[in-house]
Amino acid sequence: MKFFVDSADVAAIAELNDLGMVDGVTTNPSIILKSGRDIMEVTKEICSIVSGPVSAEVVSLTADEMIAEGRKLAEIAPNITVKVPLTWDGLKACKVLSGEGKMVNVTLCFSVNQALIAAKAGATFISPFIGRLDDINLDGLELISDIRDVYDNYGFETQILAASIRTANHVAQCALIGADVMTAPPAVIKGLASHVLTDKGLDQFVKDWAKTGQKIL
Repeated sequence: MKFFVDSADVAAIAELNDLGMVDGVTTNPSIILKSGRDIMEVTKEICSIVSGPVSAEVVSLTADEMIAEGRKLAEIAPNITVKVPLTWDGLKACKVLSGEGKMVNVTLCFSVNQALIAAKAGATFISPFIGRLDDINLDGLELISDIRDVYDNYGFETQILAASIRTANHVAQCALIGADVMTAPPAVIKGLASHVLTDKGLDQFVKDWAKTGQKIL
């Protein structure tokens, strides 16, 4: 499963990238707002660090404007993925932009039917939001599983990009289900290394080593 970082924090992305933990990056208007930086500037910097797909999202609501914005964003770097919302106009933009050879990430997916029509419109990635479904007492992971079944049934090449990842369990379950990609904030990715038994075992090793009175260096 590929790891995308859901962030515009360049320092955090660079740290994870140095460890081989970054296959791509996703951003959205809320993330750009949090960064406090110009979308073109920060996206270009991210693309200079990360060789994989970097999602930059359009902000207009009509197809023609989305297409124009998508073309502009795609000029930033060859690895830009244009991110469009899962609306009828967004699907129109997806069809045109993917037809021009651009990678397209269709976002804000909350149903199998939405994922199905996005794939038919030529989406490179479909982004189902797990956490937001969990927030309204629906099973976000079940949606990932259902989309996997549908895509496998019909041979769609659209990659399932599990989004709104909030916990280590979300990551593990997405990997077991067979999501192609998951995107998560840096803190969630770094948290995957943590386990209470690892901490407990290391603490015991340190104490026992001190009792030996030995040194390696």
